[in-house]
Amino acid sequence: MEQFPKPPFPDQRQPMPGSSAAMEPQPDYGEATYKGSGRLAGKAAIITGGDSGIGRAVALAYAREGADVLVSYLDEDEDAAETRRLVESAGRKAVLVPGDIQEARHCRLIVERAIKEFGRLDVLVNNAAHQATFDSPEEISDAEWETTFRINIHAMFYLVKAALPHLREGAAIINTTSVNADTPSPQLLAYATTKGAIQNFTGGLAQMLAERGIRVNCVAPGPIWTPLIPSTMPPEKVTQFGSQVPMKRPGQPKELAPVYVMLASEEASYVSGATVAVTGGKPII
Repeated sequence: MEQFPKPPFPDQRQPMPGSSAAMEPQPDYGEATYKGSGRLAGKAAIITGGDSGIGRAVALAYAREGADVLVSYLDEDEDAAETRRLVESAGRKAVLVPGDIQEARHCRLIVERAIKEFGRLDVLVNNAAHQATFDSPEEISDAEWETTFRINIHAMFYLVKAALPHLREGAAIINTTSVNADTPSPQLLAYATTKGAIQNFTGGLAQMLAERGIRVNCVAPGPIWTPLIPSTMPPEKVTQFGSQVPMKRPGQPKELAPVYVMLASEEASYVSGATVAVTGGKPII
């Protein structure tokens, strides 16, 4: 049976938004294990937050399934370059677009660039997220609250609105929510609130777009070992990260990628408005 790292982990504080290369143990993106079978052959995808974490694992899997990928990220050029290497090593085209998705104009630019580079758009993965830990509402500044909403939920609306003129019947929109949408962590008040909004956004949008043949779903990760963790959580939570779920460990990014592949593929033709939980045994009911 394959063994996955379990806590305790080393103390490894990082500045936000964090670097994959500096993590110990290194996240597993599926580099040595993911085998594609042409499930996304000929498709083109946008993945926000694709430089590292869940987004990198999804980009790798999509490429090995035959898709070209645009990777949207803030400014983590070193991590983004590694994602591009993985996509190109699978024989697919990778386009890197740095910039801040808080801005509606930049979201439109991302879609325009995808159409320019690929000539089509089949899958939009809204995955980028911002979080920070606080012990009381008074600690959360107005700017922090607004930033969390602009990145985590407003950008999804901007990107969907920009993408819709280019999405054809059979296209898929996949949003990353969280187990926090169901059982919110009080220390992640702003983040958890946006994740609940994402779930409702997904459900409403799925109904609005059903007649167009465009499917909309969301994935709800539990504790996943990504750069967001050492860069946004206190050391004592990092060292024990993942111990709170029944499997007693965090998930690796590669353990989510197959769900994003399935939701983007024709095999999920009757799946829309769904939340798929990947939580290490913690139920979302």
